Amino acid sequence: MKILITGAAGFIGYHLSKLLLEKGFEVFGVDSINGYYSTQIKYDRLKQLKTYKNFSFSSINICNRNDLEVLFASNKFSLVIHLSAQAGVRYSVDAPLKYAESNLIGFMNVLEVSKHNKIKKIIYASSSSVYGDREGGQFSEHNSTDYPESIYAATKKANEVIAYSYSKQFDIQLIGLRFFSVYGPWGRPDMAYFSFTKKIINDEVIPVFNNGQMARDFTYIDDITEGVHKLINKLDSLPKYKLYNMGNNKPIKILDFIKILEEKIGIEAKVDFLPMQTGDVIYTCADITSAQKEFEYQPKTKFEDGLESFVKWYKEYYKI
Repeated sequence: MKILITGAAGFIGYHLSKLLLEKGFEVFGVDSINGYYSTQIKYDRLKQLKTYKNFSFSSINICNRNDLEVLFASNKFSLVIHLSAQAGVRYSVDAPLKYAESNLIGFMNVLEVSKHNKIKKIIYASSSSVYGDREGGQFSEHNSTDYPESIYAATKKANEVIAYSYSKQFDIQLIGLRFFSVYGPWGRPDMAYFSFTKKIINDEVIPVFNNGQMARDFTYIDDITEGVHKLINKLDSLPKYKLYNMGNNKPIKILDFIKILEEKIGIEAKVDFLPMQTGDVIYTCADITSAQKEFEYQPKTKFEDGLESFVKWYKEYYKI
C-alpha cells in the first residue's frame, strides 16, 4: 500500500511515517517546511525518514493545488493521511488568515485532488480544541462542538463539516481524528512541555496561565501512531464518515505536570502565574470508547514515563 502523508516533517507526521515505514508500507511525505517554529528540527526529522528505502519526499505547500495535481498524477496512492495544518491555538489570535489559508484552502485542495484522482480513503487530523471550553467530564464525539474558543479550533471544526459533505456527495471514506495534547520526543517547540523544559534548563521563568488551574489530557506520541496504524488496518470495516477521539483519558493538572517535569529534569522551575489567555481552554479529557471498540485503540504510556522519554531525547538532541 502506498500512503501519502501531508505534514510528514511535522511532529505527528514524522512519527507516523516512521512507524508505517517500519511496518512495510510505502510512504510518500509532503511538507512545506514553514517557519512557524524552527525548521532545523523538521529537516532533522526528515533526515531520519530518508534512511528508509520505502520513503519518498517532496517539499510541497498544500495551498498550491497545481503542485498537488502533479504529485497525484505521478503516483498511485491507496490512502491519504492529511496531517498538514497551521498549528497553534495562541498564534491563531495574531495570524487568523494563515489558518484560513492552510487549514481551509489547503484542506479543500487535498480533498479536491483526491476526488479527481479517485482516492476513496482519507484520514485527517482534527483537534480536541473543537470541544471549546468545558470544565469537567469526558469529551464525547457526540458532544456539541458549536462554540470553538479560537480561530484554530474553528478551522478544525470547519474541516469536519466539509469532510462530511465530501464523504456524502462523493462516496469518499473520511475519518477525522481529534488529537488530545500529543507529546513526546521530536515534539513541537511551541508546546508547553517542550518550552517549559527549555526554560527550566536555561533557568528562565515559565509562564503558567489561569494561575495553574488547568488540566490537559496528555497523550504520548507512540500511543497515537500505534492507534492510527490499527485504524488503517480496520478501515474497510468502518463507516464512510466518522470522528474519533485520540486521547489518553487521564487528564493531568498543569501544576502536577510541572512537578513531574522538575523531577525528570532535576531542576526546580521558576513560575510566573498569569491570567487566562484568549482562545485557551481550562480542561480536556477524551472519551475514547469509540476508538477502543472500533479499532482497538488503547493508550498504554504513563505520563511520567512519556515525559521522561521526552526529557532524555531533549538532552540528547540539544547536547545538554
